[in-house]
Amino acid sequence: MNHLVPAAENRWQLPNHAHLVVYERDDRGLLTIYDCAAAQKPPSAQLLGDLESVDAHAEIDRTPTGRVVRMREPSILERVSTGRFRIVRE
Repeated sequence: MNHLVPAAENRWQLPNHAHLVVYERDDRGLLTIYDCAAAQKPPSAQLLGDLESVDAHAEIDRTPTGRVVRMREPSILERVSTGRFRIVRE
């Protein structure tokens, strides 16, 4: 289930108000991506892996199970390597 708009190979566009829930586990994390937290829609994508960094304007809150990342500008989700992702400015 990946309904993100491709930007290039191993790169996907994230909307201005994308909302990512990052579950951090010992073996492999889980990234759940929503278009907007207020939209009340199912997630746009769920990816197995870890979010290494966020190099775009965002609010990041720590939770007991990981992080919640609320994007505040258009950005790109980029696969760095197998199971490793980062977010960069568009």
